[in-house]
Amino acid sequence: MFKLEKVFQNDDTGYYLFIGFIKSSFLLIFICIFSILEKNSIYDLFNFEIFKNSDYFLYSITISISFFFICIYSRKKIYQKNFISFLKDDVVGFLLANIFTFFIFFVFEINFEIDLLTLYLNVYLLTVLGILKLYFNNLYQNLINKNIIQKNIMLVGTYDEIQKILKEKFDKIYVFKCCLITDFKNQDIRYIRSELKFPIFNDDEDIRSILEYHSLGQIWVINGKDKKKNKAFNKIIQFSVDTLDVNLKDNVNLKGDQLLGNKFKYEFFEYSRFYGVNLFIKILIDKIFSIIFLIISSPILLISCIFIYIEDGFPILFTQNRTGWDGRRFKIYKLRSLKKTAFDKTQQVTKNDQRLLNIGKFVRRYSIDELPQFFNVLNGDMSIVGPRPHMVEHDIHYSNLFFNFLKRHKCNPGLTGWAQVNGLRGATPDPSIMKRRMEFDLWYLNNWTIWLDIYIIFKTFYALIKYKGD
Repeated sequence: MFKLEKVFQNDDTGYYLFIGFIKSSFLLIFICIFSILEKNSIYDLFNFEIFKNSDYFLYSITISISFFFICIYSRKKIYQKNFISFLKDDVVGFLLANIFTFFIFFVFEINFEIDLLTLYLNVYLLTVLGILKLYFNNLYQNLINKNIIQKNIMLVGTYDEIQKILKEKFDKIYVFKCCLITDFKNQDIRYIRSELKFPIFNDDEDIRSILEYHSLGQIWVINGKDKKKNKAFNKIIQFSVDTLDVNLKDNVNLKGDQLLGNKFKYEFFEYSRFYGVNLFIKILIDKIFSIIFLIISSPILLISCIFIYIEDGFPILFTQNRTGWDGRRFKIYKLRSLKKTAFDKTQQVTKNDQRLLNIGKFVRRYSIDELPQFFNVLNGDMSIVGPRPHMVEHDIHYSNLFFNFLKRHKCNPGLTGWAQVNGLRGATPDPSIMKRRMEFDLWYLNNWTIWLDIYIIFKTFYALIKYKGD
């Protein structure tokens, strides 16, 4: 529902910021508890006035905020569970936050007495941070074990290269679901199948079906620079899945940001910008805005449903298979705008289509028929902003016409998008229109920011009036 596996797709920055916020909040809460219980009973625990008037009020706010910003600054790409990381991140961060707090108090001449109770408080807070470290270690492991943040990977390379990767000890977050063997025809297939224990493919396979069936989030092309002219590589690069070039030739045995298993260098051939903290913010905006829009539009939605029923009976809604992130299929919800007797899910609706209901013309003109898709957003299949999802048949057709067409699936499809607010709404009877829409979608994917999404949302209201749908 929240696509956590995508938030953590390329790094654990989002997890670091999440736990940094929680730890900072706990510092504030436990200082509040300490300040109240210092001179009062447990029955006064919820008396905020005592805390507000205590000597620890400004101290708690300053140290919590400064600790949070230290957490942001010191975040890493891969979450570390060992005790050394606790000493470096939490203990040192807490000490720096104290130093900064006392410096601020000194500059602004804020009175704060440092005594034995202050020492007890700091030991108490460090204990709290230690317990939180153990909890978040356990939470991170549970997210991996429940396949919430695992990276489902397909390996692409020769049999020997794939074997070398499989012999390495990678974190449990990496799950090798299948492999594509580039020297498949030169191998003993029965022996390979008995050795690898998971599905193997050759470069003649339907890559799209493999990606969809195994829900792949990454493809590792081993020694990819040697395979740029390879048949398999040319097929893979058409798709939206994050594609890495893993270098087995230069083993560095050093820790770094661009290393797999602290050993193998890698570079991205293709990657989605939609991951980490920014994606998490986008997801929150999607959920909040969807609830707000559904509440505001519920009278219009209800009246439209009543008119559809009066004119043509049930069903009120229709569902259809569409293509989502990484080519995964989902069912889209829309208000039915066509007559039951002339209903064809596979045929696009055109201007002045004779199959349209009278109410159907109105709801399509102002995109009211799209309102049920806010439930798709709440379900996590769609976003408010993103490339519009097409019928699966159309994706297959246009991917054969345009090389980069399937790269539109590098994020959740949207109710509205960059193409739509630039006049490319409605049917696409001519391939040139679809090509133009694809170009706008690819520009959005390569330039995406949260602010661009907000701009598109507001511009959509203007576009609904200026560019009326067919």
